[in-house]
Amino acid sequence: MKAEVGVCQCRKQSLIEDARKEKEASVLPAPEPQEVNNGDLGEEDNGTTLNLMFTVRSPSTSSLKAILKILEKNETYVFHMETRPAVKNKKKEDLECYLKCFIPNSSINIFIHSLKKVAGDVKVLKDELSHSFPKKVQDLDMYQQHLIVKFEPHFDQDHPGYGDQEYKKRRAYFAELAFTYKDRDALPRVDYTAEETATWKQVYKSLSTLYPNYACKQYLDAFQQLEKYCGFTENSIPQLQDVSNFLKERTGFKLRPAAGLLSARDFLACLAFRVFPTTQYLRHPSTVMHSPEPDCCHELLGHIPMLADKEFAQFSQDIGLASLGASEEDIQQLATLYWFTIEFGLCKQNESIRAYGAGLLSSYGELKYALSNKPELRPFDPEITAVQPYEDNCFQPVYFVSESFDDSKAKFRQYALKMKKLFSLRYDPLTCSVEVLDSIQKVQTALSQIKDELNTLCFALDKMCKI
Repeated sequence: MKAEVGVCQCRKQSLIEDARKEKEASVLPAPEPQEVNNGDLGEEDNGTTLNLMFTVRSPSTSSLKAILKILEKNETYVFHMETRPAVKNKKKEDLECYLKCFIPNSSINIFIHSLKKVAGDVKVLKDELSHSFPKKVQDLDMYQQHLIVKFEPHFDQDHPGYGDQEYKKRRAYFAELAFTYKDRDALPRVDYTAEETATWKQVYKSLSTLYPNYACKQYLDAFQQLEKYCGFTENSIPQLQDVSNFLKERTGFKLRPAAGLLSARDFLACLAFRVFPTTQYLRHPSTVMHSPEPDCCHELLGHIPMLADKEFAQFSQDIGLASLGASEEDIQQLATLYWFTIEFGLCKQNESIRAYGAGLLSSYGELKYALSNKPELRPFDPEITAVQPYEDNCFQPVYFVSESFDDSKAKFRQYALKMKKLFSLRYDPLTCSVEVLDSIQKVQTALSQIKDELNTLCFALDKMCKI
C-alpha cells in the first residue's frame, strides 16, 4: 500500500511493520503464573485475564481519564486497549472500547462495578475468541477505523504537508468521506482541484512511458481497458465508483474508501471478501515524484490494473482468507508475503522478467531498478519469502519471481494449509460471506454443493465431446 515514484525512497510505513507492531502489542510479558482458560474468564493463581467490551458515551478527556483511574486503582495490567466509533449507536461521537487486562481476583467485582458507572454496555467476552473476525462483507464497516497513524500531515513534522493548512484541510475532508462510508453506499465522487490533477498528470505521464517495457501482460491489457472505460487519462483522476464497477464485472473485486493505512489484520481481512481499501487523497505537490504514504496514484496506477486479472485476484483473496483468525505471527508472515508479491512481485513472461507488484508499478525509480542487473532475483517460495527481511527505507536488495500467478496461487495454498488454525473457512461468493467449517454437517453440505457444480461441469464437457 505504498507509493514511491522517485529515484530514492524513504518509506515511513508498511504492512509488515504494522503487523510486527501488532504482534509486539499482543505479546507483552504477562504476570506469572501462565494464563489458563476457564469459561468466560482466564483465571490464574492470583488474578484473572478479562476481555471486555464497553461504550463510552459522548467521550471527553475527563471520561477517558476516569476509566484510566479505575484501571490504576484496581492494579490492572493492560495487555491491549483500542477504541472505534460505536457502529450500533446513532450518536456519532460514542466510542466502542475493547480492553484486555489482567486483574487481581479480589478486585474483579469492584472493578466491573466502577467501570459500569462511567461506561455503558459493559460485557465480559470469552478469552481469545478464535472466530472473532468479519464473517460477511458488511462486517468490514466495523473494522475500518483501525488506522495506523505514523506519518500524516497532522502529526509528523517531516511530512511535506505538515505546514500546509489547506492541504491538511483537504486530507481531513478525504478522511471524513472514508469514515462515514458504509458497505452498499455509493462510493463518494470527488471534485479534484487543478493542483491535484496536475500532480496526477505528472505521475501518470512519467510511469506510462515505462509500462510497455516493464509491466506484465496482464497489467498492460487491463490498463488499456481502464483507459478505454474508466477515464484513465493524464488529464483527469478516475472516480472510485467507475473503477469499482469495472473490477466487479471482471473479477468480483470492489473498492471502498480508506482514510489511510489500515492495520495489517484489517487490510488483509478486506481482501478475503474481494474488497480493496483505496485512498482518495493525493500526495503533497511539493513531492510529486515521491510519496512516503499510500495515495490514490499508488492505488489506481499500481493496484487496480492487476486486480482486474482473475488469477491475480484469486491469489490476493487467498492471502486475505488465510489471515482470518490467524495468529499474530502468521499475520506478520502473511504481510511479508503480501509485500514481496502484491507490492513488489516480479514474474516470468516470454523468457523475460516483468513487474506485477503495485509498489513497483507506481515507482518510476524502483521499477527500473528491480528489472536491472543490480538486485538479486529469487524464485517465489512462500516458505522462504514469508521470513525474508525487507527494506523499508530504500530499494529492495532481493525480489521474488513467480513462474505464473496460477503457480504462485498453488504454492501459497499449500503454505496456508500448514498454518496452525483450529478451524477451516469456506468463502461463499453468492453471499460474500465466510463460513467456519467447525462441524461435520457443514463440511458435508459444502461437499454436496461442490459435487453439484462438478456434475454440471462434467455434463457440459461430455456434451461438447459429443458434438
